[in-house]
Amino acid sequence: MSKKMFAMFGILVVLAMALTACAPAATPAPAEEPAAPAPTEEAAAPAEPAAPTEAAAPAEPAMTYKLAAIFPGVISDSDYNTLGYLGAEAVQKDMGVEMAYSESVAVPDIDRVMREYVDQGYNIIWTHGGQYVNQTIELAKAFPEVIFIAEGDAQPAEMPANVWFIDRNFHIGFYGIGQLAARITTTGKIGYIGGLTLPFSYAEVHAMEQAIKDSGKDVEFKAVWAGDFNDPAKSRQVADTMIAEGYDVLVGSLNNGMLGVFESAKASTGAKILVTAKYTDKTTIAPDNYVSSLLYDFVKPMTEIVGKIQAGETGGYYPLGFDTGVALQTPFLNVDPAVEAEMKTVIDDLVAGKIEVVKDTSEIK
Repeated sequence: MSKKMFAMFGILVVLAMALTACAPAATPAPAEEPAAPAPTEEAAAPAEPAAPTEAAAPAEPAMTYKLAAIFPGVISDSDYNTLGYLGAEAVQKDMGVEMAYSESVAVPDIDRVMREYVDQGYNIIWTHGGQYVNQTIELAKAFPEVIFIAEGDAQPAEMPANVWFIDRNFHIGFYGIGQLAARITTTGKIGYIGGLTLPFSYAEVHAMEQAIKDSGKDVEFKAVWAGDFNDPAKSRQVADTMIAEGYDVLVGSLNNGMLGVFESAKASTGAKILVTAKYTDKTTIAPDNYVSSLLYDFVKPMTEIVGKIQAGETGGYYPLGFDTGVALQTPFLNVDPAVEAEMKTVIDDLVAGKIEVVKDTSEIK
């Protein structure tokens, strides 16, 4: 290479190097941004807030009940009215229901007394007596917001929706008494002493007739009414006559009149006179003559009915029987202990429905 060409090549190299030095430096490609870590179960993404719900309507306050009980006699009679008071008292003590009562209320006054209780805010009215049924049903129609509990011997054909009816079914209990009396008479003569000739009393007598027939015993049976449930003098006259005629088992369907029957039995100088009673235990009156009593309990019926009322049942039918408020008092006194075992079978059959007691209210002639 000539000196001239070598010099030209050197100049070109120097120019190339200069151009390279003046070029901007290349910018490195940006690194990828790290991906956001996936949420773990411990740190999950917050859920979207739930849509607001409608506020629940406030519950209606429970109904507060107040019971008014109305009795035809005094609550200290140790008999029918005492039983009624115990039923009302149980509702107050065991169920926390406010209770008030009126005693010795005559039939002409019952409408006024019921209305007074309604005006005072009592919303359960119980009339403890068959003599009050018609007025109770009628007033229930006038006050549909008040619940009435009537009591009698035959359910009314048409009951308002706000009426509970307790059917006393006295005839069922007296079927048991009839079976008992047929087993304990030694003279073969049984006497029934009632107070007034009312349908329930006729039903008691017919039930005893059915029981005596079912027992297969050869027994003479007679029914007499003293004309008063609470007159011991009248009932003693009837009892004295029956005893003189040879009746040695006297079945009483009376209130205070039972005292006269017991006095007659105690005064007898002939064959031993045996007596059965009704409603309550009367052992202490004549312990040597007393056999048993057909016991009635209104605690169970009343607490069950009021419980149903509190549950929303404003009306219904409640029949009394050996499984709902009726019992034949045991142990029997002054009779062979074997009779009690026989009677247990009879009562069990009644409860099981094996024996149907006819409710016959036809007049006894």
